[in-house]
Amino acid sequence: MTHVLMIAVAPPAEQTILVDALKRFRGKGATVHLACFFETGTLEIEPGLAELHTFAVDTAADPRFRRTLARSQPARRPWLHARRSHWIREHARRADLMVAVDAKAINTVWELAQRNTRADAISGLAPALRALTARVEAAGATANGGLGRQVRSSTSIGVRGVRRFVVDTGRSTLLNASGTKVMKLPAGAWLWSKAVAAPRIPDNLRSKLALRVHTSMVRAGQASIAIRTSAAAASRIRDAQTRARLLADEALAELDLGRVPTELRSAVTAQLSNADAWATKNPKRAVDALASAFGLLTHRVLHLDQVRSPLLIEPDAFLAPVRTSTAARRLSAPRGRSTIAAPPPTDRPQRLLLVVPDVDESVEELRRHCAELSNVELRLLGVDAAPDSRAMARDSKSIMEEILTRTSPFGVRVEDWIRPHLDWADTVLVDRCLSTAALVTLHDPGATRIIVRLNGPELFELWPHLVDFSRVDTLVLPSVHLREPAQAVLPWLAEAEAPRIEVLGDPLHLRPYDRPKSDDARFTLGLVGFNAVTRDPRWAIEVLRILRKQDQRYRLMLVGTGLSAKTSAAAKRYNDQLRKDYAELEPAGALLRQGPTDDLPQTLTGIGVILDSSVYQGFPRSLVLGAASGAVPVARDWPAFAGRSEGAAALLPAEWVAATPQQAAERVLAVTATEERWREAGREAAGHTYATWDWPVVRPEYDRLLGRTGH
Repeated sequence: MTHVLMIAVAPPAEQTILVDALKRFRGKGATVHLACFFETGTLEIEPGLAELHTFAVDTAADPRFRRTLARSQPARRPWLHARRSHWIREHARRADLMVAVDAKAINTVWELAQRNTRADAISGLAPALRALTARVEAAGATANGGLGRQVRSSTSIGVRGVRRFVVDTGRSTLLNASGTKVMKLPAGAWLWSKAVAAPRIPDNLRSKLALRVHTSMVRAGQASIAIRTSAAAASRIRDAQTRARLLADEALAELDLGRVPTELRSAVTAQLSNADAWATKNPKRAVDALASAFGLLTHRVLHLDQVRSPLLIEPDAFLAPVRTSTAARRLSAPRGRSTIAAPPPTDRPQRLLLVVPDVDESVEELRRHCAELSNVELRLLGVDAAPDSRAMARDSKSIMEEILTRTSPFGVRVEDWIRPHLDWADTVLVDRCLSTAALVTLHDPGATRIIVRLNGPELFELWPHLVDFSRVDTLVLPSVHLREPAQAVLPWLAEAEAPRIEVLGDPLHLRPYDRPKSDDARFTLGLVGFNAVTRDPRWAIEVLRILRKQDQRYRLMLVGTGLSAKTSAAAKRYNDQLRKDYAELEPAGALLRQGPTDDLPQTLTGIGVILDSSVYQGFPRSLVLGAASGAVPVARDWPAFAGRSEGAAALLPAEWVAATPQQAAERVLAVTATEERWREAGREAAGHTYATWDWPVVRPEYDRLLGRTGH
C-alpha cells in the first residue's frame, strides 16, 4: 500500500480534474490523505477516494503566531500553519509520496520533504501520477531521495540533500528544476534560495548550482532574491578563488542579459583580492583574476550598450577596487626610462614612426597628413601587418604577465619586434591608446620620443590601464572636454612622471565637402553614424517628432550602418524600440535609411541640418564634416559629461548645443524658418568649421607637436 499526502492551498479551478486524479490514485492501490487550506463544503469527493481534512487554525487565540504570520512571506504561511498540525505531521511521516496540488502548496510540501527524505515530493497531479506509476512498476521499491530519481520536469520539488541531487540528477533535470518558470513562483524562488546555501555541498558543485539559480532568478525578475541567494551561497564557499569565480560568473551572466549587475563591485573586488594574493606566488593565476576583473569593468553593456556609462558618472567609485588593489596598481606603476627623449635632429629629416592598431581608411588619411608635415621621414607600423604581431596585440594576459614579472618569454618577443623600430625612430606617434600603446611602452624606449593619441572610447577599455605613461612624452586628446575624464580614469596622469597633455583636433581635409546644397535639403535632418547605443539615434527621432508637429516637411536621413542586435541583450532591447520607430515613421516618408556611403560629401548635399545625438563624444567628426558641407549643426549636450566643468560647449559654439530634444527642435525651427536664414546659418557654421578644424589650420599644431622636446 502506497501512502499519499496531498496539500491543497487554493480551491481547484476544475473539481473534476481533482476527482479524476483521486480515482486514478485509488485504482493504483494508493491511500490518499488530502489536506485543504480552504472551506471544503463545495468539494464533492466520495469518502472512499481520499481522507479529507479541512485545515484551519484559530490565530486570534495566539497573538505571537499571528505576528509571525504577518512577518512571513505569503508562500510560507501555509507551512507555518501545517507544522502546528498533528494530523499533517503524522501523515507526512508515513507518506511515500507527497504532492503539492497547486503552486501555493509547493513550499509546504518541500518543508515536509525535509523531514521525510525517503518520500517523493512532487508538484502537480500529473507528475504525481507518473511518480506513483513508477513506484508501482518498481514493485514498491523505496524512493532514492526524491529528486535523485523522480524529477522529470520543472514541477518537481527539491529536498535537503542537494549534494545527492546534484550528483545523481541528469543535466536536463537540473536545468528544468531550477529554470525560469520555477523561479517565477515565490515558493520556487524561496526554495532554491535555501537549497544553494545548504551545508555540506562541495564548493565546485555549489558554485555551479548557485550560478544557474542566480541566472534563472534574474531572468524571472527576482533580482533582489538573486542577490541574497548569491550572497548566502558565496558565504558557504571556503575556497576564495571559487567564490570569486562564482561572483564574477554571476555578474557576467547579468551583463549577458543586458543588465548592470547590482553586485558588480563585489565581484570585481573578490577577483582583485585573489590577484593580490597570487601576484608574487603565481603570476599566471593573478593574471587570470585581473583579466576577469577588468573584463567586468570594461564590458560593453556598461559603456556602449546603454546611454549612461557608470565610469563617466562616478569614475572614482567605479574604479575604487582598482585603486586599492596591489596587483592592479602594479599594471600601471611607472617604470621610467633610462634617458630623457632626445630633441628632434637638425641635420636630417625627423624619423616618425606611426603605430596603428590596424590599417583602414582613417589611418590612411592620418598617414597622408603626417607625410605632409615639415621635414619628416614617415614609416607606418600596423600590428595587423603580420600574424605574430597581431597575436601579441590581442594577448592582454601575456602583456599583464610581462608587466608583473618583467621576465616572460612574451616580453622577449615584443622586444624583438618593436626594438628595431624604436631604434630607427626619433619620434613614435601611437594612434589610439589601445594595445599598441601598451606594447610600445612595455620596454624602455631609450631616447625615442613617444606620443600617444587618445580618443574618447579608449577610456572604457583595459588598454590604458596597461600603458606605462612614465614612458610617454605627450598625450594628445582630440578635445579639451576629455581632459577631466581622462585624468579621473587615469589618475597617474597627474603624477610627476606623467606626460604633457596636448589638445589637438582630428586632422581633416574639409574642402571636398564644400558643395552646393539641393533645394529640398532645408527640411532634411541628417544623422551620420549610429552603430552603437551611445549614438542614441532615438534622441534624433524625438527631435523629428517634435518638428513634424509643426511642419510635416521635416524628415530625418540616417546614414551609415545601423545597430547590431547581436552585440548584447541590452543593444537588442534598444534596437527593438528603434525598429518600432522605423515602422511608425518610414511609411509616412518621415525617415530615410541610406546605409553606408562611399561618397559622404555628395550625400551631405541633401542634408540641411546635421545632428549629433550622442551620449558622449571624443571628437564629433560627423558633425564637423556636416557643418563643413554647409548643414546647420545641432549637437546634443552630451549627457555623459553632465555636471562637469567642460562638455560639448567647451568644444563647439554654444549656439550649436541643445540640452533637450525640445531645445534642438527650437533651434532647427529658428534656422530653417526661411531659406535665406537657413543658408546664412549654414555659411556661418561652415566658416567656423574651416577656421577651426581644417588641415591647413591644424597642421602647424602637429608640426609644433613633433618639434617639442622633453617635458
